[in-house]
Amino acid sequence: MMILLDGLMDNIWIVLTLFLFVWIYSWAKQNLGSAKLAILFSLIVVYLTFYSYPVLVWLLVVFFLLQTLGKDFLAQVNPFGGDQLR
Repeated sequence: MMILLDGLMDNIWIVLTLFLFVWIYSWAKQNLGSAKLAILFSLIVVYLTFYSYPVLVWLLVVFFLLQTLGKDFLAQVNPFGGDQLR
């Protein structure tokens, strides 16, 4: 049973690595304008995140979920009251 869970966690970690790499690559390509720079930037960020600071992976997953699923909810929440675009 423990071997099965260990293999499952390894697969989840691989999927998260690939997903994070593609996500950062698409963002970097759009903002940096160069595919080669975007790949280099993505590799550095993914390496540092997964091997140096693996706790950050879960923070990035939460950030991604808030960014995609909570976009409408966060747009409705206005902690300061009133219109801030004035």
